[in-house]
Amino acid sequence: MITAILVDDELNVRSLLRMLLKEHTPDIKVVAECSDLPEAVKSIRKDKPDLVFLDIEMPGHSGLELLDFFNEEEINFHIIFTTAYSEYAVQAFDLSAVGYLLKPIKADKLKDTIDRYKKLERKNTSGIQQLKHNLQHTENKRITLVTKYKTYFVELNNIMFIKGEGAYSEFNLHGGEKILVSKNLKHYEDMLTIDKRFVRISKQNIINKDYLLEIAKNAGHYVILKNNVSLAVSPDKEQLLF
Repeated sequence: MITAILVDDELNVRSLLRMLLKEHTPDIKVVAECSDLPEAVKSIRKDKPDLVFLDIEMPGHSGLELLDFFNEEEINFHIIFTTAYSEYAVQAFDLSAVGYLLKPIKADKLKDTIDRYKKLERKNTSGIQQLKHNLQHTENKRITLVTKYKTYFVELNNIMFIKGEGAYSEFNLHGGEKILVSKNLKHYEDMLTIDKRFVRISKQNIINKDYLLEIAKNAGHYVILKNNVSLAVSPDKEQLLF
């Protein structure tokens, strides 16, 4: 029996993964579920799993930091990343030879990934270090934004901030252009915040820290971006700006 831990801040994702594992890979037993990285570290030390299904972006920590909490002798587990990142990051995973599942997780992809894991003889720690490097060098990549009438290919460097408007997101670019797309802000938070320049500062906004000029606390908490853009920031998000 292969033991596994599920690490994801979203309960519905953990529930789906648990169900798929039970239905399609009955030789894998889920021994714990964790909603954040510190909880996962404790569980790994306690339960000593063979396999860790790990979300990359969770509140407070990136899943890529997991191995930083262990010395080499403690790493007796494999990691399969679960990610909502779009095509611009997938190549980084492929080049790193690290197991991953794209959200929403599909049964056939899960089975293929588990089959590959069973053939591995060594832990994928070196691949994870390479993955960190690859993902950190996505600064010149583009994002594809599809609207009703046009498809835009936007350099990440040109995005100042993204404003959430219900089921829509408005991209505000450095040159003043605005692009409204029919996907919510959470979609782009999952996609972009692997790049440490992008931070969700409130329920309404994600900013690119390259355009950050000031953090003000008088008359409320807000940030000033280039072009004299002022946006409210949640007090609990300020630490992410440093």
